[in-house]
Amino acid sequence: MLKKAYLIVLFASLLFACDNDDDFVVACETVNNVTSTVVTNNSAIITWDPANISALYTLEYGVSGFAIGTGTTISETDTDAVLINLDAATTYDVYIQTVCTATNVSMYSEVYSFTTSAPFVVPEFLPTLSELNLYGGESLDVLRPTTYGFQYELSTALFSDYAHKQRFMVLPQGQKLTYDGDGLPLFPDNTVIAKTFFYNNDERDLSLGRKIIETRVLIKINGAWETGDYKWNDEQTEAFLAPNGSMVPVTWIDADGDTNNVNYQIPSDTDCFTCHRIGNDKSPIGPKMRTLNFNVSGLNQLQSLINSDLIDGLSDPSSVSVLPKWDDDVNYTLEERARAYFDINCAHCHIEGGFCELQSSLRLDYERPFGDSNIESRRNSIISRISTYNQGFSMPLNGTTIIHDEGVALILEYLDTIE
Repeated sequence: MLKKAYLIVLFASLLFACDNDDDFVVACETVNNVTSTVVTNNSAIITWDPANISALYTLEYGVSGFAIGTGTTISETDTDAVLINLDAATTYDVYIQTVCTATNVSMYSEVYSFTTSAPFVVPEFLPTLSELNLYGGESLDVLRPTTYGFQYELSTALFSDYAHKQRFMVLPQGQKLTYDGDGLPLFPDNTVIAKTFFYNNDERDLSLGRKIIETRVLIKINGAWETGDYKWNDEQTEAFLAPNGSMVPVTWIDADGDTNNVNYQIPSDTDCFTCHRIGNDKSPIGPKMRTLNFNVSGLNQLQSLINSDLIDGLSDPSSVSVLPKWDDDVNYTLEERARAYFDINCAHCHIEGGFCELQSSLRLDYERPFGDSNIESRRNSIISRISTYNQGFSMPLNGTTIIHDEGVALILEYLDTIE
């Protein structure tokens, strides 16, 4: 019986506290079930269950890891609070204390943490790349695309003096691509496409870092595509809008341990229009449906667009053709690989509406029947324009300053079969 009486007294001591008049009052209860709703890139709504009696609540919050007493405090009478002026892509900690009277307060709740969303991408050509919010992470050079971006690869990619490329697109919030056949989809206004060019310092050891050269940006504004190029500084901390083009010396070690040097050419706005033109309009080149229609990390990229609800009008990637991988000699024939190489490296100019439409009879898009391509009649011209590098004569006209040995070998082998 004594033990039972002791437990009753102990339980009562947890429910009651003594004030200055020695009256017994109900202890101030710590709140439970703290959670967040409607978290944006700069605000959040915090909610919790009410305390056992009518009370005020004091919230203290700050960047994750802050010490209680150093954060921002607000008082609320209801069981929710709106936190504003938060930093984007940042984790915050929240503590809540119930205030029943000036002398009767609860313990702080257990810490509750939430993370604000990334800042929205800005579809404008601002002076610095960081202002576009295309990248998140602790520093710009990490090249971590915004969470709103869709990163993609191309089955056969344009050769650019052996530079590596990172590609992604950002669609405006709540909008989608529209399937329009095996070529380019229809992009909504304010779509941003970014392509960053870089060299690994040593292909045998990626921990030795890389040199980022440029980030090319396409933005669809009022129904028309506009181009801008951002050149990275030597410190690799920022990239600056550079419309006039420039040359950047680059040295890297390849997978065989050989040292390579190139005077990398960053294109001017005029150079960009040379390649990205269809008639008098600018246009993307790479992200065609047939060029995206292959697996990356075990999942088809078009299926990824479907799964992410980023495209209308397409439900099955198998209904879309595939641009062959130019260096895959297991799954594709020599002709398929060579025509795919022509398509991505040459067809944007050698097509109706392209820069070389009136200068050359060559038509090099992959779907073009061989008999209509004029490859056979222009065979010798092709050989002379790709086998050596002479500025203003070699093909492609822009984007390269050296010969792509492997690509040239493929084209020459193919042309030998049509003598």
